[in-house]
Amino acid sequence: MKKENKRREFLKNVSLTALSAGFLPTLLKATPEDKSKPAICNETTLDRYGQGPFYTPNAPTIQENKLTDDNEQGTKLIISGRVLNLDCSQVIPNAVLDLWHANDAGDYDRVGYNLRGKTTTNNEGFYIFETIKPGPYLIDPNTNTFRPSHIHIKITPPGFPELTTQLYFEGDPHIATDVAASITSGTFDATSRIIPLTQNNQGDLEGTWDIVIDGNGIALGIDNLQGQKGLIYKSHPNPFKEKLEINYGVFQKSKVSLMVFDLQGRIVAKLEEKTMKPDKYTAIWKPETNLPNGHYFIGLKINDLQVHYLKVIKESY
Repeated sequence: MKKENKRREFLKNVSLTALSAGFLPTLLKATPEDKSKPAICNETTLDRYGQGPFYTPNAPTIQENKLTDDNEQGTKLIISGRVLNLDCSQVIPNAVLDLWHANDAGDYDRVGYNLRGKTTTNNEGFYIFETIKPGPYLIDPNTNTFRPSHIHIKITPPGFPELTTQLYFEGDPHIATDVAASITSGTFDATSRIIPLTQNNQGDLEGTWDIVIDGNGIALGIDNLQGQKGLIYKSHPNPFKEKLEINYGVFQKSKVSLMVFDLQGRIVAKLEEKTMKPDKYTAIWKPETNLPNGHYFIGLKINDLQVHYLKVIKESY
């Protein structure tokens, strides 16, 4: 059987329906009309409203990846992703994300730094922060017009200009009537900044947003690699306590590395590191008992190119 046929058979076996439900990062989208073109890589756009009227400079660095404390009212929200250069061939470490948003009632802290703070991408280009889902707020009582739920973000790669934008969420009823969030083309096109949210086992909302911006980073080598080299298609249970099972596929004979990274980008476990034939595989991660709870990333490398990653959560025994 030819390699391409094997790859198609593998994808059929693991179910393309499951893959399309959210396991593939949003920055890699197939272009079936012209298979000679590389994967779509959407540059992150400016927001029509810019930074808005409620920005406060000199926000502190957030601690333990939390933009809020545990007493903040609202639905917990976890946002994660990577910062990449304009052709998505490099991840950008040490990019600063300056974050601020309204509380559950739609109000901003104009005195201190509640729901305001900065975080930095790690040496694998990952970022993550925990907060609460912002509430919409009324901007025109005469027409009962609200701004949709949104998060303000200034992204500054090392040595490059900052980009100021806003992140929105699918299903928000106020997007269609919003001057900024409803823009679908041009400089302020918001379509790639409206992301889906899913509910995890703890009832928290989670979203993934990969930021594409001008900057220099570390080679990633993305050229529709998931479709041609391999991918992680499932990790379960997630969150997990004692053991995590990772199901992944290799589409051609390759040197394969499957590793676990912490939020600082440090390798905490090497699950596979060898030459493997095309097939479906399963790896088991049983963390050391002294490994802290929290978020980790499973990264799949094929011939030293990072082709896929998934976020997982380790909980207490």
